[in-house]
Order: sequence, then structure tokens, then C-alpha cells
Amino acid sequence: MTPELARLILAQVCLHACMAGTRMAAPLLALREGYSPAAVGVLLAMFALTQVFLALPAGRFADRHGLKRPIGYSVMAAVLGAGLAVAFPVFPMLCLAALLTGGATGVAVISLQRHVGRAAAGALQLRRVFSWLSIGPAVSNFIGPFTAGLLIDHAGALPNSTTGYRAAFLLMAVLPLASWLLVRPTRELPPVVVEPGSTPASAWDLLRDPAFRRLMLVNWFLSSCWDVHTFVVPVLGFEKGISASVIGSILGAFAVAAAVIRMVMPLLAAHLREWRVMVGAMLMTAVLFGVYPFMGTALGMGVCSVLLGFALGTVQPMIMSMLHQITPEARHGEALGLRLMAINASSVLMPMLFGTMGAVIGIAGVFWATGAVVGAGARAAWLLKND
Repeated sequence: MTPELARLILAQVCLHACMAGTRMAAPLLALREGYSPAAVGVLLAMFALTQVFLALPAGRFADRHGLKRPIGYSVMAAVLGAGLAVAFPVFPMLCLAALLTGGATGVAVISLQRHVGRAAAGALQLRRVFSWLSIGPAVSNFIGPFTAGLLIDHAGALPNSTTGYRAAFLLMAVLPLASWLLVRPTRELPPVVVEPGSTPASAWDLLRDPAFRRLMLVNWFLSSCWDVHTFVVPVLGFEKGISASVIGSILGAFAVAAAVIRMVMPLLAAHLREWRVMVGAMLMTAVLFGVYPFMGTALGMGVCSVLLGFALGTVQPMIMSMLHQITPEARHGEALGLRLMAINASSVLMPMLFGTMGAVIGIAGVFWATGAVVGAGARAAWLLKND
């Protein structure tokens, strides 16, 4: 790993941790204030809503302007969003904070992935650099929820005050500032030269490629599993009377497992094939979702969380490697934006669907239904072996 890549990973950690910590603290505050699981589902959906509309424009913006300008705008939005939650810890402001921190993270991810992908040479190096880069969200998904949970439990002067929540949101507002300091020394890559007179193509033309369509479908299946886990663990833990710090630790265990497997992947990159990794991850996830509802203790939930982190942690580097191989260099930003838009459009709808399903068929039904869909979707990943 080069020093520049290490800086970019740390920048991603700080910015993503802001969103991850806010995404853990805001639902718990909403539940404490008496809001229903369905309302919490709406709140969680807000973290993805901005990215649905910003992803494609952000991808084109990154294609034109590179890395630093999109990151700068992302930092400002993330600080504003978490700062509003500090000043006004009420449900409408929590939704606005979700919109801002979620959108900021999406724009930053597109610009970082585009920069790193363009700097890599060849399929093997793509697998390695995206394995390293993917460690960032895994680490931040531990740091954000864990530190937020500790502050919620221990920074409050009174048991029913919002002091602990305000402290958690304040830390989340500070973290993105470090991201900008880390990105500033990075040298921009030369812009991609577009042939004069060429007609700009629509981003939707990328979907005419069967390989790209299958890759997006696999990405959607697996991103839904992350949404299920993020939604169900706080609700299930709250119902069982588990403290905020333990819930944060369960979510953090998932993130640590994903980070560990991603640290190993660069060492094994020469022996990995994208389609095989994706098929294995989907089948393992289907099995784990089948047994997760039977875990009645925090320890059992933690074990399932770790195993699920191992399975899902392998996927993103493989998807990003294949995406950069099957799309033109001049349109990497658009392809990344289209991918992010698709999975976040799902993330807007899925938490609300999970909340409704949980009320009708229970949390176990949400797990089993998602596991069945992911298991059946493994065929799409299998077909990628020929692409």
C-alpha cells in the first residue's frame, strides 16, 4: 500500500464514520422518543435518498473535476448535517442530518473510487487497491457506531437527557474535517481525453451491456443484505433490552470482520476470481440469514454478525474491480454513479419495506425472505464467469 492510498483510506474512514455513527445514533434516539419501527425505517431510508438523486451528477462531476472538489463539498455537507443534529436533536432534524451525511458520503465514495481505479494498472492491481480501499468503510462502520454508542451511554448527565446523543453527533461533525486535511496533499490525475466531436452518451446506455446489468443485480442483492442487518440489529436489540453500547458493538463486530477479511484479500488477490467470490458470499449470506433469528442473546447475534461480515466483506472489492474492467475509462465516474444510484434507490425503499414486513411477519420473516432472494440471486453471479 502506498502512502497516498493510505491517506485516502483514512480520509474515507473519517467521512464515512460520520455517516455510520449518525445512522446508529439517530434511530436509537427516535426509538427512545417513542417512534415506531416503521418511522425508524423511514429515517434510515433518508441516508440513501440524497444519493439516489446525486449519484449520477456526482459521477459526471468527478469525471470533469477529479478528486478534491467533490470531497470538499462532501465535507461541508457532512459537518452541516451532524451539526444540525447537535443543535436540534428532534426527528425532523434527524431526517435532514441523514440526508446530508448520507449524500456527502455517496459523493465522496464515487470520487475516491474513481481516482483509485484510474491510478491502478491491470486486473490484479485493481483487485488489490479496491481490497485496500474497501477496508475504509469496514473500519468506519466500527468506529462510528462504537464511539457513538459509548458517548450515548456515558456522556449523558441524566438517564433520559439528550446530552449523550448530542455528544455523539458532535464527534460525528468533527470527523469529516480530518478527511479534508488528508485529501489536500493528493495530486490530481490527468483528465481523460475525449475525442473531439464525439457524441456524449447517456449513462443509461451502460445498462445495454449484459455483464454490467448482471453486476448491478448482484450488487443490489448484496447491498440489501447490509440494509437488513443495519435495520434489524438496532430494532432487535432494543426489543431485547440491549444497551446502546452493546448494539454498537454488535454492528462493530460486523465491521471488524469485514475489515479483517479485506486486509487478507490483497495478499490473495492473484488467486481470487471475482465471480467465484460473489457466488460464495451470496450462498453463505443466505444460510446465515436463515439462522440469525434463532440467536436470542447478544453473544449469538455477535457471532452471526461476525460471520456475515466475513461473507459480505469480500464482495465490494470484487464488484469494483469488475466494474472498472467492463466500463470505458472516460465513463468510470458515470458507471460508479449509476451503481450507487441503483443500490441507494433500493436502500430508500427497503428499510421502509423492512419496517412494514417486521410489523406484519416479524423480524424473523425479514431475515428469511431476504436470505431466500439472495440465495436465488447467486445464479446471476455465476453467469459473470463468462464476462
